Amino acid sequence: MRDSGLSAAIQAVGGVSELARRVGISQPSVSNWDKVPAERVLAVETATGIPRVRLRPDLYREQPAANVDEIDLARAQEYALLSALLARAPDAELLARLSRLGGDASPLGVAHVALAEAASRVTADAIEREYFNLFIGLGRGELLPYASYYLTGFLNERPLARLRDDLAEFGVERVEGNYEPEDHAATLCEIMAAFAGGRFPAGGGAERRLFDKHMTPWIGRFFADLERAEAADFYRHVGTLGRVFIEIETEAFALPE
Repeated sequence: MRDSGLSAAIQAVGGVSELARRVGISQPSVSNWDKVPAERVLAVETATGIPRVRLRPDLYREQPAANVDEIDLARAQEYALLSALLARAPDAELLARLSRLGGDASPLGVAHVALAEAASRVTADAIEREYFNLFIGLGRGELLPYASYYLTGFLNERPLARLRDDLAEFGVERVEGNYEPEDHAATLCEIMAAFAGGRFPAGGGAERRLFDKHMTPWIGRFFADLERAEAADFYRHVGTLGRVFIEIETEAFALPE
């Protein structure tokens, strides 16, 4: 069932076929949406005139969050990028944007440049196969990006239950239509992006608590495993970016408040 934002976008341009044409993707792709994917929100906004806050109110607010400094906004963008790359294989449009990433001589900057170079030489079809082999597979992928699996060896175990308890306390609700367990690396990065960018209130140390309790024990190992995975080519660079960024975050959260 389509959500109201996607329905409004389709109605604004006169149908699914026209929306697909304006965004530059196939009609079946749009037909399969139940909501506008995060990486397509800005393109759909431009194509239809429907504001992003209506297309995805779970991701955007009417007004920018107050008192969010530049560092936290940069952190939010980093988490959002990792979330998008771990949630699904990037399409040609996202790869084109990634190929324009720049960076300085810092470890994070070097990781950005390496990711941009990888994006510039891979095709959307190749990366879709790589994503399948890494995270889906025939039976299972090479890697299982879930906290429960990394911490217990099994899916849907106590780490997931504890995370759900904390998310309920933070007031963070599961997005309708998202069937992945909340301890998926992409979901955790998306939540951290919302905390850092001010879309979710981080009072009571919620952001630090989420990171220390539900990410620190395992997600660095996951990104390191992604760097070394046999099926990883493009995603080896995603692993490096994630590992370097999580190391920076770990050092920052270790500082006294």
